[in-house]
This record gives sequence, structure tokens and C-alpha cells, in this order.
Amino acid sequence: MEDGFSLEQSTVGIVGLGLMGGSLALALKGKCARLIGFDTHPPTLELALSKRIIDHASAFPPAGRVGQSPYRDHNIDLLILAAPVPAILDILHQLPTANYQPALSVAEGSPITILDLGSTKREIVKAMSNLPANFDPIGGHPICGKEKLGLENADPNLYRGAPFVLTPLARTTPRALDIAKQLIAAVGARPVEMTAEEHDRILAFTSHLPFLLSSALALSTPQEFAPLIGPGFRSTSRLAGTPAHMMLGVLQSNRDNLLSALQSFRRSLDEIETALQMESPSQLELLLEASRSSYHSLTDH
Repeated sequence: MEDGFSLEQSTVGIVGLGLMGGSLALALKGKCARLIGFDTHPPTLELALSKRIIDHASAFPPAGRVGQSPYRDHNIDLLILAAPVPAILDILHQLPTANYQPALSVAEGSPITILDLGSTKREIVKAMSNLPANFDPIGGHPICGKEKLGLENADPNLYRGAPFVLTPLARTTPRALDIAKQLIAAVGARPVEMTAEEHDRILAFTSHLPFLLSSALALSTPQEFAPLIGPGFRSTSRLAGTPAHMMLGVLQSNRDNLLSALQSFRRSLDEIETALQMESPSQLELLLEASRSSYHSLTDH
């Protein structure tokens, strides 16, 4: 444990109390000294307090001049950014400004560890690299979630057993890495370290492409077919139920990798279409068996 840091004795701030931030707060109850929730939506803060999901609630960003800030006593050790990618980038650009300093300041000489939960990493890590020295940043992305968002759908077991990617910066200290791993262990997830570039390339295939495929399936299916929708369609199109505003920033920040993933998918779809056009059952069977084998090798872990 670096520098004697203990999650159980720390104050954790979570910016954004939707599905991911709310689930994280629920999973951390009793595993840190104090949980502070920040959100731009007052009813969400009220709900979090009424359900005792957090110990203290604050609007974010703090209002007023430095001398007037009501949040001077937060003394946050770990600040987690659980917001959509564009919002995380906005927060990172604004963190060094005066209004944030009293809200987040810790004891002199102890930097605030910053961990984000964004679904893409390259732009976020780049923004983190520009933070001043009193912040100790590390990129993160838990590979979990569901299409029903909001604090009302938060689940304390959402992170349990899930891979939790960490993308350290060149400036990330061993202390920040240790703090992030303590957090991951506390919520029952599994740490996986990689570069931001590697993360974005992989997630284009395993997360962002599936969302677009679900969306395309939902768009291409006539509405009059609804009475015959079964479990196959529901499971395949499930991600299309995700609100567009939650995905736009992800898709835009990983555009290059996503275009490559789409091209790879299109090649596979073209092979299947060609086998159908040529009325070649043997070729179609080969493709489907290959896809079945690939499915099991990808998912049987």
C-alpha cells in the first residue's frame, strides 16, 4: 500500500450519480470513510441523500468565488468522474480553475487522485496530462453497465466480476495506481492495465460497434413486425435502447477505430451475403460454424 493510503479511511467524491456513479457509490458504502456525491441535477442529489447512497451532496461545479465556496471542507482524497465523455473532458479542463480548488482541496502535500470512468480513453488521458501537479490522474473504464440509465437503476453488484481497465499516464504515480486498485478490489471488479490507444482500439469492436449494430437492426425492422418480436431480436437490439446523448461523445472520440471496426464487420457480412446469393449452403455453413467457434472462444472465459 503506497504511502499508507487506505480506502477505508479516505473521502471519495463521485461526480455524476447516474447508473455508473450511483452503482459505484452503492458498492462503496461502508468501504470508505465518507462518500460525497456531485451532480448537476438537484433531484438526483436529493434521491441519493434520501436513500443514504451518499453522505453529503453538492452541486458541481461549485458556485461563487474562492472565498465564498461552501465546499472548503470536503478534503477529497479520490475524485471519480462518472459522467459522459464530453462532460468528463469539460470537467478536466475546468478542474484547475479557482472555483474547484476549495471544493476538492486535500491536506497540503497530498495530491487529489483523479480517476475517470469514461468509455474512451485517448482524449481523456490527453486532458488529464495537462492537469496541475496537485492532481494525480489515472484513466479508467469499468467494462459493465446496462441500457437503463439513471440513479434509479443503480445496482451495487454492477461492477462485481467485471474487468476494470486502467490506463495510467506517464505522470501517474504508484500511489494513484494503488488507490485505483484498492477501489477496484472494493467493488469486486478485476483490474486490467493497458494503454489508452489499445483500449480504444479494442472497445471499438467489443462495445461501440455492438451499439451501432443494435441501432441498425432496430432502424431496419418495420414497426408492423412488433407483434412477432422474440427474445432473439430483443437480446440483439438491446443496446439500441441506450439514449443517444450518452453515446455520441463515445462514438465521436473513437471515430477512427470505429470506422475500422465497421469495415471489418462489413467484410464479414458481405461474405455471408455472397454465400446466400450464390445459394451455397456449404459455404454458408462454413461461415456460420466459424462464427460459432469464434463466439465461444471470445465469450467462454
